[in-house]
Amino acid sequence: MGEPITDKLDQLPVIIQGGMGVGVSSWNLARAVSQRGHLGVVSGTGCETTLVRRLQDGDPGGHLRGAMARFPIPGVADAVVRRYYRADGRAPGEAYQMLPMYRQNVSRAREQLTMLGTFVEVHLAKQGHDGVVGMNLLTKIQLPTLAALYGAMLAGVDYVLMGAGIPREIPGALDALAEHKLFALRLDVEQQPDGVVAQVTFDPAAHWPGPPPALRRPRFLAIVASNSLATMLARKANGKVDGFVVEGPTAGGHNAPPRGEPRWNQLGEPLYGPRDAVDLGKLRDLGLPFWIAGGAGHPDRLQAARDAGAAGIQVGTLFAFCDESGLDGELKRAIVARAGRGEIEVRTDAHASPTGYPFKVVTWPENPAAGVVRERICDLGYLRVAYAEPDGKVGYRCSGEPIEAYVTKGGRVEDTIGRTCLCNSLMATIGLAQLRAGGAVEPPLVTSGDDLTSMAGFLAARTAYTAADVIGYLLPERQPEPVPIT
Repeated sequence: MGEPITDKLDQLPVIIQGGMGVGVSSWNLARAVSQRGHLGVVSGTGCETTLVRRLQDGDPGGHLRGAMARFPIPGVADAVVRRYYRADGRAPGEAYQMLPMYRQNVSRAREQLTMLGTFVEVHLAKQGHDGVVGMNLLTKIQLPTLAALYGAMLAGVDYVLMGAGIPREIPGALDALAEHKLFALRLDVEQQPDGVVAQVTFDPAAHWPGPPPALRRPRFLAIVASNSLATMLARKANGKVDGFVVEGPTAGGHNAPPRGEPRWNQLGEPLYGPRDAVDLGKLRDLGLPFWIAGGAGHPDRLQAARDAGAAGIQVGTLFAFCDESGLDGELKRAIVARAGRGEIEVRTDAHASPTGYPFKVVTWPENPAAGVVRERICDLGYLRVAYAEPDGKVGYRCSGEPIEAYVTKGGRVEDTIGRTCLCNSLMATIGLAQLRAGGAVEPPLVTSGDDLTSMAGFLAARTAYTAADVIGYLLPERQPEPVPIT
């Protein structure tokens, strides 16, 4: 099953840097963490869009084009550079050139662009050190998953982490892709008749004019919020699960919904209870390594996690606002300043995400999106869901798209209330906002874990900090001995 795991994977990381999308967990951040002996993680969501937008902005420093030149499938990088690269950047008022939205069946060129996007992120994250690099994807986003995984594997990704759903088929997909074999991923299709199964297929061999290079299978870590899901994946996944990241509801981005009958506080946030707590003893009994995430970014919590049998912790919030993260610099400075004074709010919005999962949203006094009424446009489409049309074909809809269009496709109008276009908003958050007709600019949306509201103690008098500062804070005296793989 591909080449054997190399020596650098013989020890488990103590700190996993969270995979924050879109583009917040950039190659620059992942590289900074991996250089210091921990697991740096790039976000694999929307990599092809961030790639072509940065090419249109001139690729300052030439890092992207340098990595693209190492992409092993002939002709792909040259074609993308010819189409999207602007040496002087975009003209004033010029919108970004868009990519076609993903569908169940896409062109070979569209698959290759997806592969190229994740290859570039992982390749750049792995430069200048011999540490390990991971990639994070959302299980909920199914259509580009196989091509994104394969592109990352071509760059030598060491770990794949996936949550926001049940990634039961991903271990088997990694097995197949390591052997350059065709794989078919079951596609969730709403309103699909009983007995009908839709799939997204990807055939690596179709992209090679000659023999492909040898690949190794990355380790797979499933991000879970319950013992039952961890147990099911450990026993019933279609391949080996190498460990778990146990993520609580204080983590940023998407959270698992509460178990049982939903309850809400006065702010409309979902309430979590004892049923949502993970029994770490039962998790240990599975015999697989695990990491604690969600509110874990403190040295005492790292020690507590280790005492409970965890290999370590996953940390997102502290890394999200460090110098190396992909978050827009102006947003970052404003939020860090307000967090240092305790003038920040993190709210769990039960409706913002078109996925239907609760989503953490940050508000602060200078938020440029405050009061902005955005025109409902769905033109990136990563969070669209597939549905069965009356004629049996697969259609696509998003509760963040224009309401009339969504309802025409069979969606419920009540599902559109409060929905935000995360795709466009998160692109804006990393400085890649689309320009709209009339000069409107897509507003940003910042997500963070609850730890942001108590960051003042970590910041002290600092107004900026690095990934090394985060690691030094979490490991102030000495790094715990790595956990050997058994």
